[in-house]
Amino acid sequence: MNWQEVCSHPALRDLPFKLETDHWGHIVMTPASNRHSWLQSEIQDAMRQRGRDGYAVIECSIATSAGVKVADVAWASLDFLRLHGTVNPYPEAPEIVVEVLSESNTRAEMEEKKAFYFACGAREFWLCDADGDMLFFDVGGRIDHSGLIANFPARIMLPFE
Repeated sequence: MNWQEVCSHPALRDLPFKLETDHWGHIVMTPASNRHSWLQSEIQDAMRQRGRDGYAVIECSIATSAGVKVADVAWASLDFLRLHGTVNPYPEAPEIVVEVLSESNTRAEMEEKKAFYFACGAREFWLCDADGDMLFFDVGGRIDHSGLIANFPARIMLPFE
């Protein structure tokens, strides 16, 4: 199955899982949690408030050398969007790719995804842990804060906590 077939397959439409593919094209499913979803939403909202000349999106599919990966949140510049629109999956990574660490993920898995996203053109990779603490990276390694979105918080707080 190609990615568009996975996305449009009736049996896969309403699953409570995040779907990705591996480098053999096999479907990989990750269970979703409400906390994970809320963190995604708050990151997207913070990006929208602070990011200029671009847009934030949740569940962004990106073709990588290891199959299609679905970033929890991504920020794409207007130039990126003019070039790629809503093509599914994106043939390259938007400028910022964010993953939210959950119980079903390991740090090693996130390190691997970070490498895939950078190889596909991402300029920054952000990792949000289960407590909402943000880690920022560029291709050179860990950075103190984003160079693309000014004043992005180092911790994501849920509105009801």
